[in-house]
Parts: sequence; structure tokens; C-alpha cells
Amino acid sequence: MSALSTSSNGPAKEWLPPSMALQRFTPPGDLLWNDAAPVVERKRYGYRLASLNLLVRAEVGSEVIRAQALAPLPGTAAFLLGLINLRGNLVPIFDLGLVLGGRRSDITPNKLFLILDKGDNAVGMVIDSYPQPLVGLRSISQLPQLPATLEAHVPAAYMLDERVWLDFNHESFFDKLSRNR
Repeated sequence: MSALSTSSNGPAKEWLPPSMALQRFTPPGDLLWNDAAPVVERKRYGYRLASLNLLVRAEVGSEVIRAQALAPLPGTAAFLLGLINLRGNLVPIFDLGLVLGGRRSDITPNKLFLILDKGDNAVGMVIDSYPQPLVGLRSISQLPQLPATLEAHVPAAYMLDERVWLDFNHESFFDKLSRNR
């Protein structure tokens, strides 16, 4: 299927479909790959929770929103603070400070909710500050001592500026947390 372009200067011209147009593109000479150029490392985002530095998994979408009113769920564990409505999706908000550090988080107007994933898979947690972009993480061979509830959900750890950052598998963590209630 093609589109027609009309201009006041002349007859209509046929446009190429985007897939064909991209195949015909030749980048200017100064944009071609240079093997001597440094490789840009993929940026990851990290956040602090309890006394831990956790990474948002590279393939997981995330967003940060200001704390808002929660709809509590009677009869649930203390670490499940309640639900919020995020663009028509009910998102559970967890207090991982209580789970990982044994300390309940205060929900104040300056607190933030970090939402990981989207739709039916979305989960949220209370955080104190915005996640920070991290580049240049160095993999470490041995995991540090972790809380028992977190051990099975951290497949790797990294160092950056003398801090250990944990690759947090939130999917398996929240699945296990919901089963062990």
C-alpha cells in the first residue's frame, strides 16, 4: 500500500512504505561505525530500599509516581499496603522496607511509588528517592550476604563506586511473597 504526497508545486508523488525506505537509507560517512570508538554501555537504573541497592531489570518497564491514596485490603499481610488505580489497572503496593529491613515505611507526600512492569503484572513498592541511572557496572563473582527472603531472587551483583548493586528479579520475589503469606 502506498501513500500519495501532494504539493502545491507539482503533481502527486508516491511515497515508499517505511520498510522499503529504511532499506534504501545510507548513513552519511561521518555516521558509519568506527571500530576504534568506545562501546557505550547500557544504562541501568538503581534504587535504594532498606539498606540495599537494587537494580531494575534491564528488560522490565518501570515508572515512578508520587505516593497516593491506597485502598487497603483487609486480612492481607502487613507488607501489602493496598491497591492503587494506575490508568485503569489495579496495582498492589508493597512495603519492602518491612519485608527486607523489618522497618515499616511511612507513607508521606514526599514518598514515591516505584511501579515495575505493566498491566496485570504491575507491582509497586515504596521508595524514598528517584532511581538513578547507572553506567559502568562491574560484575562481581560472589554475592554478598543477603536477607533470606531475597537470596533466591538475586541472580547477579555488580559494583559501581564502591557500592554493591543487586540484580533484583522482582517477578520471582513477588510470586514467592504472595505464596508464602
